[in-house]
Amino acid sequence: MTTATGGTPPVGVATRRADRQNGGRTLPAARRPMARPITLFTGQWADLPLDTLADKAATWGYDGLELACWGDHFEIDRALAEPDYCSRLRDRLAERGLQVHAVSNHLVGQAVCDPIDDRHRSILPDHVWGDGDAEGVRARAADEMIRTAEAAAALGVSVVNGFTGSPIWHLLYSFPPVPERTIDAGFREFARRWTPILDAYERLGIRFALEVHPTEIAFDLPTASRALDALDQHSAFGFNYDPSHLAYQGVDCVAFILEFGDRIHHVHMKDVWWSERPTASGVFGGHLPFGHRDRHWDFRSIGRGRVPFEDIVRALDRIGYVGPLSVEWEDAGMDREHGAAEACDVVRRLDFPPSQSAFDAAFASD
Repeated sequence: MTTATGGTPPVGVATRRADRQNGGRTLPAARRPMARPITLFTGQWADLPLDTLADKAATWGYDGLELACWGDHFEIDRALAEPDYCSRLRDRLAERGLQVHAVSNHLVGQAVCDPIDDRHRSILPDHVWGDGDAEGVRARAADEMIRTAEAAAALGVSVVNGFTGSPIWHLLYSFPPVPERTIDAGFREFARRWTPILDAYERLGIRFALEVHPTEIAFDLPTASRALDALDQHSAFGFNYDPSHLAYQGVDCVAFILEFGDRIHHVHMKDVWWSERPTASGVFGGHLPFGHRDRHWDFRSIGRGRVPFEDIVRALDRIGYVGPLSVEWEDAGMDREHGAAEACDVVRRLDFPPSQSAFDAAFASD
């Protein structure tokens, strides 16, 4: 079988995946344990054509891709205009043994609630940026997020991951003192701008999963709870759980799973390292680039940081999460292809299905 890029797909990928999961031996299908699919988020790989990345991801052992809505990975205009775009995309991935469970539009989502400045121009499509008028950018970004849900529905996935932006993130450090009414107003503005988007998602049967993250309306447990309250617990709103953005802040990333289990619609697997000793820059980063030796924290390839993934997997089992574990690969000090291949293996070793019975049930006398 020849791929769309003219190459030959990797031989035995499915067998190698099964071997990894079962200690080097392939179990009969009926006896294989259920496992969450391991996917790769394509956002950090948008410089590569989708076919090139898909070939690589299959070779590395991934089960699928979480498609970013930039580069040529998932093109919203084409998904809505070309009747066979989505089916052809799925076929291209299926030829490589890959599936798609979610799409992501972080870049456009960021502009829905943010104070708009020249930084946004570099991340937004031209038709969303327009002439850069702030309110127009926010309105066009909101429309594009609805179109993203429509395109996701055409593709046959039910989760759109992304950012919301925030009208109040820049007020985080409270000097001059920030009145509580200002923070209240910020959450009301978030709800005003996102409720019509979420209503459209609800009608389409799509869930929006906010990646809880500094610079967003929700960046820890209290703000996640407050965002839900501001939206009156909107059924289409939930979270893309990523422990790396919680852990270096000192936030209990395991408690987040247990607190918001019914709202976790997608999971990113990303690691982060932070120093246990005082450093030159501290948590705020000192305006230093990732990888700088004076940073207090830095993203690391999974398994090479301090995120407690054993506890996270057990918590995901506890809440019954069976969706994908999507590797968002970031490490300024490592070759990304080496890291992505290693990360797939690490996540497979970390993941395990929950027990279906008490471990001491065999001791019962009937």
